[in-house]
Amino acid sequence: MDFRHSLPIAGIVLANITIAALIILDVDPIIAISVLIVWVGSLLLASGKPPEPPAIIVEQPISIDSMRKLVENSSTPMLVTERNTIAAANRNARKMLGQHIIGQDARVAFRQPEAISLFATDSNGTAIVRGLVRRQDIWRVNRQSIDDDLAVIELINQTAEADISRAHTDFVANASHELRTPLAAILGYVETLSESSENLDSPTAKKFLSTIQREAERLHSLISDLMSLSRVEAEKHDAPRDKLEFAEVVERAARDAAGSQRTDRLTLNLASGAYVHGDRGQLEQVVRNLVDNALKYGAPETNVLVTLDRARSGEARLCVEDHGEGIAPEHIPHLTRRFYRTDPGRSRASGGTGLGLAIVKHIVERHKGRLDIESKLGKGTRITVRIPIAKSDPEPANVSSRPPERVWEEEHP
Repeated sequence: MDFRHSLPIAGIVLANITIAALIILDVDPIIAISVLIVWVGSLLLASGKPPEPPAIIVEQPISIDSMRKLVENSSTPMLVTERNTIAAANRNARKMLGQHIIGQDARVAFRQPEAISLFATDSNGTAIVRGLVRRQDIWRVNRQSIDDDLAVIELINQTAEADISRAHTDFVANASHELRTPLAAILGYVETLSESSENLDSPTAKKFLSTIQREAERLHSLISDLMSLSRVEAEKHDAPRDKLEFAEVVERAARDAAGSQRTDRLTLNLASGAYVHGDRGQLEQVVRNLVDNALKYGAPETNVLVTLDRARSGEARLCVEDHGEGIAPEHIPHLTRRFYRTDPGRSRASGGTGLGLAIVKHIVERHKGRLDIESKLGKGTRITVRIPIAKSDPEPANVSSRPPERVWEEEHP
């Protein structure tokens, strides 16, 4: 047996002192040394400790109840299967797949070829499943065995990542298409001028040059809007801190958008005293985009009304209204999508890039506001932007008590 020793130093020192005393007292040295040897040996034997017995590890069997308690509060939908039968499901899994899945065969509950193939092998792995809850859903199903009978199935929603990837792909495709059109016109006319400049009369050459200039300006506007949209998206998580009087921002931007040629069609009704936390440049861009759209697509002989007041909810409410042809109801939910146009030919002819309302939406979201679009065919369109009032702003005296819908109905009989 293996003993572990801890050296008894104090006992050995005492033994040596005692033997030395015996020798001084004329005790036979042989006897004294023998006593010392026996004494020290006894101390060493007494100090020896038997080794500790090895720890006995008792493995607790994993039960369905313990697994149920473990996964119940997980934010990720999780299932526990016993021989491919769903024995437990946490709260999120039951909410997603239904209470009835408990006791079902996992292959029947999922009804997806990819998942069925994964469960049929009884091995660890991953499968991508589409349309598990809704048609466009994409889920990653992870299966991890615990023992010969039990396994945990984890469901990870990848729909958002797929939507973002698809949006990026669509954006690149649309941007490439939009850039290609003016570039093709510019290159074609320049090539014609270069090769046939001597054979072209002056009016034709001027027409070609005018087209080149128009398409180059359109290309410049498109690139500027793309850069603006990129900047807004990069800053969307940074809350603006500057305190601005909204009426001042709106008036300046609206007049800039109208310019000297269209200022007579602009009607401003702005209540002063509404302060907001905002980015001046971005808020001016919102107003310019909305006023420019209203002037472009409103009837030429009608005015565009720009109203700023304070809603009952305590927000600064900006309304831009035109009296044009209006927009069909099926188009309204898509107007803030990049490059979406209700009439592509008319939009391109007026110099539109299809990014104006997308930029407006992102800026309003950055300012914690809300964007509403209302339109009636044959009557016109009104776009409303609501921005939270700065908390330190005192309550103004002229708070609008009428909801936007009633104002719109009264002003558009």
